[in-house]
Amino acid sequence: QVQLEESGGGLVQPGDSLRLSCKVSRFTLNYYAITWFRQAPGKEREGVSCIMRGGGPTYYADSVKDRFTISRDDAKNTIYLQMNSLKPEDTAVYYCGAKRVILSNTKPCASFEYDTWGQGTQVTVSS
Repeated sequence: QVQLEESGGGLVQPGDSLRLSCKVSRFTLNYYAITWFRQAPGKEREGVSCIMRGGGPTYYADSVKDRFTISRDDAKNTIYLQMNSLKPEDTAVYYCGAKRVILSNTKPCASFEYDTWGQGTQVTVSS
């Protein structure tokens, strides 16, 4: 059974940085696209970023572009989300999700329906 576990969340002040990690197990990360979503209380779930298998194309929501960076280390079975210049509106529970992708895929990672999710990690940005 595929498993994902997020970590790295916490309470920070506006302008600070955090790095979230998504550790995967029981599957070969290299075959999967990985996404980060977030959900704040009373708001719809928002796709933040994703990265294609093999370190291919990435996607960022406009709200985080130029502040967040997604990366992957397949050897460590871990995906990272580096979050800089954090704002109060970034406060949410952050989830990583996985989707197995065939090598010949041409669709962008933002178009996938991700079918495996972690439990989430809380990020709170407040002064």
